Amino acid sequence: MIYYVYILYSNSLDRYYVGSSGDIQDRLSRHNGGRSKSTKAGVPWSLVFYESFETRALAVQRELEIKKRKKRAYIESLVASFNPDLKQV
Repeated sequence: MIYYVYILYSNSLDRYYVGSSGDIQDRLSRHNGGRSKSTKAGVPWSLVFYESFETRALAVQRELEIKKRKKRAYIESLVASFNPDLKQV
């Protein structure tokens, strides 16, 4: 199984959310369905970045690494490098 670290963006809140999951489409659906307490207020969320990993442990490790940086500029640099054609949100 492949695991993912993902970054979502909410236009309404102008916020990013970093998470990890084994099923990125299902997780996005849950976020946008209001079934996640931490992202309910920001619906709709857009997937703006993801990385894949062979193990859940590696995905969680990377998720924590991104969260520890605590800099919006760092997250925006990841998003820009992932999709250079995506306008800076």
